[in-house]
Amino acid sequence: MSEKPERIVLAATGDLHVNDADPNRYRDLFAEISEKADVLALTGDLTNFGRTREAENLAEDLRHCTIPVVAVLGNHDYECGQPEEVVRILQGAGVTVLDEQAVEIAGVGFAGVKGFVGGFDRAELGAFGEKAIKDIVDESLAEARKLENALRTLRTDRAVALLHYSPVAATVEGEPKEIWPFLGSSRLADAVDRFDNVRLVLHGHAHRGSYEGRTRRGIPVYNVAQFVLTEQFGKPYVLYEV
Repeated sequence: MSEKPERIVLAATGDLHVNDADPNRYRDLFAEISEKADVLALTGDLTNFGRTREAENLAEDLRHCTIPVVAVLGNHDYECGQPEEVVRILQGAGVTVLDEQAVEIAGVGFAGVKGFVGGFDRAELGAFGEKAIKDIVDESLAEARKLENALRTLRTDRAVALLHYSPVAATVEGEPKEIWPFLGSSRLADAVDRFDNVRLVLHGHAHRGSYEGRTRRGIPVYNVAQFVLTEQFGKPYVLYEV
């Protein structure tokens, strides 16, 4: 899209979990979305285990999407230890996989990372004690820094942040509280809150979570895992004007 309209329609969904025996599962959905939106955002867990065939099945379906697609990977896409191969296959289908890059489409900037665990607010895990704990915190901080650096490169007055893990506790409510620390990290919200141009944050991962929350500065956060959207709206995607 070369033009810069005042508003674009953004479709979003996540947690597709395509498996290796799953051809054409989302083909019609992507065709439908193409008729209703200007851009499609996918918030991770695109495959079930990060297998080559799973990524190829999704790529085939995405070739029926006639609008730009931006995405981040999720933890499931790392399971087989070949996230780079998943990215390569999806890029071959025209998907812009965000991580250490950002992209502008029709005047709207998109930046994204997978994110990581760590917990929220006062329950956030601190870098104290065993090296293994410090390694977890280091990874959480690294993902937040990548997001901040990508957002900083954008010069648009409207931006969208894509994540897999949640940046706020509000959108994981509904999940067992015992696993909240494994569903996201407030460090991601801290990164977003440094920028005035971010209009909304999208994430997945929390299948039984809640649809809507906000960062401390009040930026809207939406859990667009398809299971949450289907329960909320009766369909596995949602549309936003940005």
